[in-house]
Amino acid sequence: MSTVVAQSLHVFGLRAHVANNIFFFDEQIIIFPSGNYCVKYNMDQKWQKFIPGSDKSQGMLALSISPNRRYLAISEIVQEKPVITIYELSSIPCRKRKVLNNFDFPVQRFISMAFSPDSKYLLAQTSPPESNLVYWLWEKQKVMAIVRTDSQNNAVYQVSFNPQDNTQVCVTGNGMFKLLRFAEGTLKQINFQRGEPQNFLAHTWVSEDKIIVGTDTGRLFLFESGDQRWETSIMVKEPTSETKNLENIQESESLIEFPTISSPVPSHEQVILASGHSQLVLPQVFAIAAYSKGFACSAGPGRVLLFEKMEEKDFYRESREIRIPLDPQSNEPSQSDKQDILCMCFSPSEEILIASTSKNQLYSITMSLTEISKGEPAHFEYLMYPLHSASITGLSTCIRKPLIATCSLDRSVRIWNYESNTLELFKEYQEEAYTISLHPSGHFVVVGFADKLRLMNLLIDDIRSFKEYSVRGCRECSFSNGGHLFAAVNGNVIHIFSTTSLENISNLKGHTGKVRSIVWNADDSKLISCGTDSAVYEWNLSSGKRQTECVLKSCSYNCVTVSPDAKIIFAVGSDQTLKEIADSSVLREISAFDVIYTAVVISHSGRMIFVGTSVGTIRAMKYPLPLQKEFNEYQAHAGPITKMSLTFDDQFLLTVAEDGCLFTWKVFDKDGRGIKREREVGFAEEVLVTKTDMEEKAQMMLELKTRVEELKMENEYQLRLKDMNYSEKIKELTDKFLQEMESLKTKNQVLRTEKEKQDVSHREHIEDLLDKQSRELQDLECCNNQKLLLEYEKYQELQLKSQRMQEEYEKQLRDNDETKSQALEELTEFYEAKLQEKTTLLEEAQEDVRQQLREFEETKKQIENDEDQEIQDIKTKYKKKLRDEKESNLRLKGETGIMRKKFSSLQKEIEERTNDIESLKGEQVKLQGVIKSLEKDILGLKREIQERDETIQDKEKRIYDLKKKNQELEKFKFVLDYKIKELKKQIEPRENEIKVMKEQIQEVRAICDNALASWTQVSSPLFLTGLKMEAELEHFHKQNTQLELNITELWQKLRATDQEMHRERQKERDLEALVKRFKTDLHNCVAYIQEPRLLKEKVRALFEKYVQRADMVEIAGLNTDLQQEYARQREHLERNLATLKKKVVKESELHRTDYVRIMQENVSLIKEINELRRELKFTRSQVYDLEAALKLTKKIRPQDVPETVPSEDVCSAVPTMRLNEQEETGRIIEMQRLEIQRLRDQIQEQEQVPGFHPLAGIRLPSLVRSEVDFEVQTN
Repeated sequence: MSTVVAQSLHVFGLRAHVANNIFFFDEQIIIFPSGNYCVKYNMDQKWQKFIPGSDKSQGMLALSISPNRRYLAISEIVQEKPVITIYELSSIPCRKRKVLNNFDFPVQRFISMAFSPDSKYLLAQTSPPESNLVYWLWEKQKVMAIVRTDSQNNAVYQVSFNPQDNTQVCVTGNGMFKLLRFAEGTLKQINFQRGEPQNFLAHTWVSEDKIIVGTDTGRLFLFESGDQRWETSIMVKEPTSETKNLENIQESESLIEFPTISSPVPSHEQVILASGHSQLVLPQVFAIAAYSKGFACSAGPGRVLLFEKMEEKDFYRESREIRIPLDPQSNEPSQSDKQDILCMCFSPSEEILIASTSKNQLYSITMSLTEISKGEPAHFEYLMYPLHSASITGLSTCIRKPLIATCSLDRSVRIWNYESNTLELFKEYQEEAYTISLHPSGHFVVVGFADKLRLMNLLIDDIRSFKEYSVRGCRECSFSNGGHLFAAVNGNVIHIFSTTSLENISNLKGHTGKVRSIVWNADDSKLISCGTDSAVYEWNLSSGKRQTECVLKSCSYNCVTVSPDAKIIFAVGSDQTLKEIADSSVLREISAFDVIYTAVVISHSGRMIFVGTSVGTIRAMKYPLPLQKEFNEYQAHAGPITKMSLTFDDQFLLTVAEDGCLFTWKVFDKDGRGIKREREVGFAEEVLVTKTDMEEKAQMMLELKTRVEELKMENEYQLRLKDMNYSEKIKELTDKFLQEMESLKTKNQVLRTEKEKQDVSHREHIEDLLDKQSRELQDLECCNNQKLLLEYEKYQELQLKSQRMQEEYEKQLRDNDETKSQALEELTEFYEAKLQEKTTLLEEAQEDVRQQLREFEETKKQIENDEDQEIQDIKTKYKKKLRDEKESNLRLKGETGIMRKKFSSLQKEIEERTNDIESLKGEQVKLQGVIKSLEKDILGLKREIQERDETIQDKEKRIYDLKKKNQELEKFKFVLDYKIKELKKQIEPRENEIKVMKEQIQEVRAICDNALASWTQVSSPLFLTGLKMEAELEHFHKQNTQLELNITELWQKLRATDQEMHRERQKERDLEALVKRFKTDLHNCVAYIQEPRLLKEKVRALFEKYVQRADMVEIAGLNTDLQQEYARQREHLERNLATLKKKVVKESELHRTDYVRIMQENVSLIKEINELRRELKFTRSQVYDLEAALKLTKKIRPQDVPETVPSEDVCSAVPTMRLNEQEETGRIIEMQRLEIQRLRDQIQEQEQVPGFHPLAGIRLPSLVRSEVDFEVQTN
C-alpha cells in the first residue's frame, strides 16, 4: 500500500434526495448524508465525524436510525447490487455490525427502511416492479416475512413500525395506505381502503393506534386502527409582503430539483401522473414529524405548519406557521422559499426542529421562538450555512488566506474558510458559473460565466465585479502563481490577460478541440494545456508559441498538472490511465484499473499525487509512481469528481464533485516525506472595503449611537412610568384577592353544610339497597333449590342407564377373554416349536463364531505387527506431506483471494447475462408476434408469387416468339448487308469512269489555258488548289468507306456481346428468384426453431428441394486445392478483364475524339472546297466571256463541219465533242444518284426494324450537297 494518507476533515454539502436524510443522535449531534459518507455533526462545537459508505458504493438510497439511537441502517447500491449495512453508533469510531447482501427474493433497491421499537427487527421496502416489503430479524440475517405491497408498479414512499408494537407496520404510497400485522410467519393486511385512492406522500404515528397521513393535494387524514377519524385540507394563505403570491408556485417549480424514484418523496412528474387532472393548486405534504403536542407537516414550498391536539376532542388544529426566510444574497430572494421541505425531525427534548429541502439546504428553528411569534409566521435559520444545490464546476485556493472559492451550476459563487470551516461570502447571479480562480493574495477572483468572464473584488461582505471580458462560455481559467497574469479558455483558444493593465496580452491557438484543463508552472514562464483533441501542449508565454506537444488520438484528456520542476507533465483522460509525459513523449502509463480518472493534482513538494475518478473515489499515490497497484483509495463523493486542489503548504486536499459537495482532507506521508512547510508569515487578515461602504458605515454608526442614547432616555422614562403603573396595579390586585378570599370562605361553609346533608341521604339510600339485596337473595335460593331437585332426578335416571351399559360390556369382555386364551395357547405351541429349531441353529452359529474369533485373533496379531510398521512409514510420509500441504496452503490462500475476485466479477457477468436473457426473452416474445404477422404476409406473398409466376410464364412465351422474329430479322439484315456491299462494288467502276472523264475535262481545260496564257497565269494557283482539294476529298472518301466497314464489324461483335449479356442477365434473374424462394422457405423453417423434430424435417425438405444429386456429386468430387486454384485463376482473369475494360474505354474515347476531330476538319475542308468551286465557276464564266469576246469559241453544229477542216477549226471543234461526253456522264451520274437514293431508302427501312442499331455518330453525305458538288464539277 502507498504511504500517502488522506483523512477527511470537513464536508460542505448535503444529499437531500436520500430517504429520511436527517435525524438526531442526541440533543446536540445530528446525522445526515453527504457525498458517500454519513456525517455526525455537533451543532454547538461545530465538529464533524464521518461514517464511511461501503467500498465501491454507487450511492446511498435511504437511512434509518433505531429508536434506542444505537444502530444506523444505510441502503446502498454496491456494484449494481442492493446492500443494507447496519452500523453501531455507540462505538468510536462507528463500526459495521451487520451487512445484509444475500437475498432469496428479487430486488433492485431498498427505498425505505424502519427499525422496530425494540430495535431487533428491520423493515425494508423494495422499489417497483417487485415492491416487496421485507420483515427481518437483522441480527441473525433471517427473513421473518415478505409480502408484495403493490402489483401495479405504483410508487411506495414510506414504511414504519407502530412505536408500541413490533408486529404492526404501516405502508404508504401512490393510491396505497396499508396497515399490516405480523402473525404466524406472514404479514397480513388488517385495514381496508375506502373512498377514492389518494397519493399518500408521508405519514407518522401520533399514538399507539393513530396515524397522520399527508397527500399531494394538501389533505391530512387521521386514521385510528385503519379507519378514518378526521380530515382537513391545508389552506393556501396569502403570504406576507416579503414574498410573492403563491399563484406563481408553478413558475418557480422549474428551479426546484425533485427527487428520484428511490426517494420517498415523489417527483414532479409522478405527482402529476398520480393527481390526474389536478393542477397542483393545493400544497403537497412531503414530510410529517410528530411531537408531544401534535405534529409538524410541510405545506407547500418553503412552508411548515404546526398542528396541536385539541383538549376535548381527538382532533388537531393549526397553531403555528414556519417559513423559510428570504435570502438577500440570492439573485431572486423570493426563490429561497420556493424549495420543498423533504424531511423533518425534532430533537429528543423537542426544543429544536430541523428540516432539509430539495435544494440541499439544512434549516433549524427553536420551538420556543414559535410560541413567542404569535400572529405572524416564524422563520427558519440556516443550520450551518447555505450549501451548493447543483454540480460544483470550479475550485480554487490562494496563498495568503485560508480561503476556498467554488462555483456551481446553481448560479452561485461561494468563498469558504477551511481553517474555521465556515462560509465567508456567497452570491448568486443570473448566469451559470463554469469556472473560478482565486488570486494568490485572496483579494480577487476571476469567474467564467455563460455570457462573460468577470474579474471581481472580494469585499468584506460582497463579491463585486470591476472588469468584464466578452469571453462566452469560459470553462477554464487560472491565475498565475505570481498573480500578475491569468489565463481564460474560450473553446479551443487560450487568452492571456494581465492583472495590472487588465488587457489581453496574447492568444494561444493550436488546439483543434475544446480545452479541458490548464496549469501554470512554478515560475509562470510556461502554460500547459490539454483538451478533447487528444493533445497536451506546453506553451512558452514569452513567444506565445508551443514549446512541446504530445498527441494521442486514442485519449480525450480531462485534466493535466505539472511537477514543481516543470520537467514532467501528468495527464489523465478517457483511456483509463495516468500518463507521465516529458519532452513531447509519454514516459509511462499507469493503469486506472477499470475507472476513468477525471482530475489529477501533485503536491508542491513533488512527493504526493492525488487523482479523482468518475465513481467519486480519491486515490493517493507517492512519487515516483509505482509500477504495481500501490495506492490508497477513499470513498468520498457520490458522483464524478470535477476538480481537485492542494493548499500551498501541502497540508490540505480539496475535492468537489457533481454531487454538490466540497470535502477537505488532511494529507501526509508516513515516510516523513513532504513534511509540513513552516509558514514564514501567517495568514493575512486584511479585507477589501470600498470607500463609500466605509463612509456609509461610519454614518450609520453615528446615527445608531444617537439612536441608542435616545432609546436609553426613553427606556428610563418608560421604566419609571411602568413602576408607577405596576405599584397601583399591585394594590388593586391585593384588594381583589382579599375580597375573593372572604367570598370563598363563605362558599366553603355553604358547601360543608350541603355535604352533611348529602351524607345523611346517602346512608339512607344504602340501607334501602341492602334490604332489597337480602330479599333478592332469598328469592334466588328458592328458585335454585327447585332447579337442583329436578337435576337430581335426571342424574338418577342417567345412573341407571350407565349401570345397564356396564353389565352389557362386562359380558362382552368375558367372551373376548375366552377367545383370547384359546388363541394364546395355539400360538404358544407354534412358537415353542420354532424356538427349538432356532436354538439348534444358534448353537451351530456360536461354534462357527468361536472358530472365526480364533482366526480373527491370529490375523489381528499379524495385522497389528504390520500396521505398526506401516504407521511409522505413514508418519514419516505424512510429516513430509504436512510440510508440503502447509506450503501449498499458503500458496492456495493467495490463489483463493484471486479466485474470489474472479468469482465476484463472474457473478457480475452472470447478473448481466441474466438481465440480457430477460431482455432477450422479451424480444423473443415480440419476435414471435412479428413471426406470426410475417407468416400471414408470407401466405399473401405466396399467392402473389403464384400469380406472378403465371404472368412470367406468359411473358417468357412472348419473349421466345420475339426472339424467333429477331433471328429472322437478323437473317434478313445479313442479306441486305451483302446486297449493300455488292452495290458498293458496282459503284466503284462507275466512279473510276467519272475520274477518267474528269481527266479528259482537265485536258480540255489545259488546252484552253494554253490559249489564254495571260489569264491562266492569274487563275492557275486557284485551279491547282482545287485539284489538290479534290484529291484529298477522294482520299477521305476511301477512309470513310474503310471506317464504315470497321464499324459494321464492331456492331456485329457488339450484338453478339449484347446477346450474351441478355443470357447472363436472364441467368441472374433466375438465380435471384431461386435465392428469394430459398429465403422465404428458410424463414418458414425458423418459425419451428422451438420444435426440433419439425425443424429437422423442414431443413431436410429444403435440402431435397434445392440441392440436386448432380450438384452433390460435383461438390463431393471437388478438391480443396482445385477450388483454390479456380479462385486464383478467376481473380487473375477478373483483374485482366477489368484492365482490358479500362483500356477499351480509353481507346474508344481516343477514337471518338479523333473521329470528331477528323469530321470537323472534313467539314471545314468541304466548306473551303465549295468556296473554291464557286470561285472556279466564277473564273470559268469570265473565261467564257473573254473567249466570246475574242471569238475563239464558235458554236459549230456537226452537220456543218466540212470533210477537210483546217487545223484552227479542228482545235475549236474538240471542246464541243467533249461537252457531249459530259452530258453522257451527267446522265450516268444521275442514274447512280437514283440508285444511291434507293439504297438509302432501304437502309432507313432497316433502321426502323427493332433490334437493328444504326452506326452511332455516322451519317451518309446528303444528296443535296452531292448534287451541288456535281453541278460545280460539270460547270
